Amino acid sequence: MEARHGTYLLSDDPARLDVDAVHAFLRTSYWAAGIPRDVVARALAGSLCVGVYAADGAQVGLVRVVTDSATFAYLCDVYVLEGHRGHGLGKAVIRATLAHPRLQGLRRLNLVTRDAHGLYAQHGFAAVAHAERYMEKLDPGVYQRANPAT
Repeated sequence: MEARHGTYLLSDDPARLDVDAVHAFLRTSYWAAGIPRDVVARALAGSLCVGVYAADGAQVGLVRVVTDSATFAYLCDVYVLEGHRGHGLGKAVIRATLAHPRLQGLRRLNLVTRDAHGLYAQHGFAAVAHAERYMEKLDPGVYQRANPAT
């Protein structure tokens, strides 16, 4: 899948992914602070990813989707670098990702966000129905224990 948004390219080609660029962003994000590079590489390899690329080919954004491509998907690691925000890239990459052939006909598509509820609501997401049914096993210090230097 490839699409254009102005001078930017949106692509699901795994060969285009810049693991170092993705790691540089994620390791300082609120949701993956301190994540080791090898974990990022494994996560990208096991997921459907749609990268956002500037005219010079530099990766400036990403949507990563963990999915079985049949019933369920989890959107995560959604970002656009600060210097490239304000061009509608977030909306464009989410729209392109949700239109991806591997994500059609799914029963459930989840995500977690601290501050972008309005953005995702524009794409049909809503608060979890029956939140009391959801459970998680969370280990917020796993990256720091794996990589104590960060």
